Amino acid sequence: MKDLKNKVAYITGGTKGIGFAVAQTLLNQGMRVAISGRSQKSVDQALKDFNNDAVLGIVSDVSKMTDEKNAVSKIIEKWGQLDVVLANAGVGNFAPIDKMTDEEWHQMINTNLNGVFHTLKASVEALKKTEGYYITLASLAGTNFFAQGAGYNASKFGVVGFTQAAMLDLRQYGIKVSTIMPGSVATHFNHNEPDEKDAWKIQPEDIGELVLDLLQMNERTLPSKIEVRPSRPDKK
Repeated sequence: MKDLKNKVAYITGGTKGIGFAVAQTLLNQGMRVAISGRSQKSVDQALKDFNNDAVLGIVSDVSKMTDEKNAVSKIIEKWGQLDVVLANAGVGNFAPIDKMTDEEWHQMINTNLNGVFHTLKASVEALKKTEGYYITLASLAGTNFFAQGAGYNASKFGVVGFTQAAMLDLRQYGIKVSTIMPGSVATHFNHNEPDEKDAWKIQPEDIGELVLDLLQMNERTLPSKIEVRPSRPDKK
């Protein structure tokens, strides 16, 4: 097992759901973790829930390059390094393409696709120094299209393609790059209220375990694209 103690991670969309669960998993390994969210309120609540001095909370909108550069600067200023980045922030607007608004389309592309680009561009030089790891949180919607999902599919297909191409570009620097593509996860995504009805779904902490598995992988091996789905789908 690799010793991850005092390594530094940055997780976008880390105030709840998958991002929060991954952050907790990494904190349990002795890592220092920066999380970002779009509002001060959400960041403050997450910091209260973590109640851990090894967490840095940052307000950042990943659709804005300046925000992401500022976030990485704060992390380097505080801890002097950056070892792991999880581009997790995402939104979903689902509607038939003839009903989807310009605003809904651009929100998904700007957050889900442009956001992962901004996060990588802001952090890549720091990751070169540590031969770090860049992970994107895509979706099975990045390979499986569905009705009312044109905008979301477009963004997640883009994330998968972007990440795989970036992996080929960056491995020459010793940077590992992977994309994780979950199916149904028990989170608040798309206005869901997770409860016992979601017991069959992937749980956020399961993605945390998966991220940890990637970080513990032998340096010679790179799982570059990981599809993950519930083992027993809900019977409808």
